[in-house]
Amino acid sequence: MVSFVPSLVCFFLFCAGVARDRRRLGNAVLLGLSVVFAVIALFLKLASEREQLGLGLAIALLILAALGVITLAWFLIANGITMVRKEGRSPANLLSLGAGLALVALLALLATALALHTHTLLVAAATATALCGYVAFLFLCFLVYGGLYARLRIRRRADFVVVLGSGLIGGTKVPPLLASRLERARKEHARLSRKGRRPVLITSGGQGPDEKLPESHAMADYLTAEGFPADLITREDRSTTTDENLAFSKVLMEKANPAYRCVIVTNNYHVFRAAVTARRTGVRGHVIGAPTASYFWPSAMLREFVALLVSYRRTNAALFLLVLLSGLFIWWLGWPPAP
Repeated sequence: MVSFVPSLVCFFLFCAGVARDRRRLGNAVLLGLSVVFAVIALFLKLASEREQLGLGLAIALLILAALGVITLAWFLIANGITMVRKEGRSPANLLSLGAGLALVALLALLATALALHTHTLLVAAATATALCGYVAFLFLCFLVYGGLYARLRIRRRADFVVVLGSGLIGGTKVPPLLASRLERARKEHARLSRKGRRPVLITSGGQGPDEKLPESHAMADYLTAEGFPADLITREDRSTTTDENLAFSKVLMEKANPAYRCVIVTNNYHVFRAAVTARRTGVRGHVIGAPTASYFWPSAMLREFVALLVSYRRTNAALFLLVLLSGLFIWWLGWPPAP
């Protein structure tokens, strides 16, 4: 049972973190660590009791991992091609294709290192695998806990419904992605109104360089054209990023009601990062999501994950540097020796 202590400690800290504030990225990491430590403890227990069974499980896990990476690489490349065909060749739309090709490159490096068995290639392959494993672990934590956060029951006593903006078609027209947010916001507003509240709906989004009017104005026009009361709409028209969406909306909400609570509406792929950003900017509210086209979801999730990595760039850069220096140190020691 001692081997399960690290897993239990991480799970206890995870539960405490969720109770304190479920919008913390650290909750996702703690949940992931509790699962990893539990799997390691279980494997060690089986290996100590039945050595052959432990060896068989290790081989099976390696085979499953290899097949999983191959399958994932194929899926990401296929999705990347679909994204380019339907959405264009912007850097964000190339993320899934790039990730798939990176996995192919990693597999090629591993195969070459094992075939040639040279010292430098083996160390390079091991270091690249460690870096990839670190990123994969964080991504799985983000994916699993993000999905869990979106399904956790929250208290939705809200004075405001904040809709986060996105780009406009032709500089004036609300695209389907943004329309889905606005429709979800209308439903949430109606739900709150049935409970006796009349929350204000804040459309949040400034004017991009290729747009003829602020996104918030186009969003408000869309809502009023659908019959939503204009007197219940407030426009936040200065923001250009998610951080600014929330920070500037916070100013409006605090000015109208210092004790406010809000519900933030975005698309489902953006929910957890928006929640993390809301916590960091001090916004009192949770995030709900609107549906997204299935082909768009993988690239969108990768984009959100990269944005979170950038938000915590100092921590991630330090850990990346630690892995690289460890690889260089092992290479300098001359291990593993060439045949």
